[in-house]
Amino acid sequence: MDIFYSIVGFFATGGLFMYPILLVFAVGSAIAIERYVTLHRMTTTNHRAWEKIQPVLIRGDFDKARELTAKDKTPIAQVLSMGLSLQGAVRRREDVEIAMEEKMMEIIPQLEKRTPYVALSSNIATLLGLLGTIMGLISAFTAVANANPAEKADLLSASISVAMNTTAFGLMVGIPLLVVHAVLTSKTNDIVDGLEGASVKMLNVISRNAKRQLQVAA
Repeated sequence: MDIFYSIVGFFATGGLFMYPILLVFAVGSAIAIERYVTLHRMTTTNHRAWEKIQPVLIRGDFDKARELTAKDKTPIAQVLSMGLSLQGAVRRREDVEIAMEEKMMEIIPQLEKRTPYVALSSNIATLLGLLGTIMGLISAFTAVANANPAEKADLLSASISVAMNTTAFGLMVGIPLLVVHAVLTSKTNDIVDGLEGASVKMLNVISRNAKRQLQVAA
């Protein structure tokens, strides 16, 4: 209970700027949780989809691969489906690669959306903490100017202590949000790397299959 009362007292003495910092923390946390759950689910579903598609590609059964990717709505299936739609219709590897890159350009913004707001929330919380401290110091010095000379030192030290609460709270909110933003960015990059890796592997399979067909025809 002592810890609870200490937290309540710390928040209550921080002033009005503690409330907007708390609101920023709530918004940033909500976005971070939604993004983490979405990216984690996407990572899992991409992995499952690739486990189904990869053996079919290795066998060179492109019709079956097209069937699997057409039914699957995961990002990796959508990218591969775009490439498979051109397999056999074109000879140039570059054409298939460009088609998949075009699909990735549509998917990547969906992976990154709202993530920058987590970093923005971190910066806003820190700046609000500093602003709250500055406003608190202004009020403190104004009050001290009209105070009894014997009480000025005690009054000033107490006022500064209270004013620094907003900076402390802003940093307590901003630092975790900044760390979470780094985690979300890392997970997004991992998904993009996975998409690019799967694309390259499929292109290699298509290229090898095309070479075998040319050798048989010759």
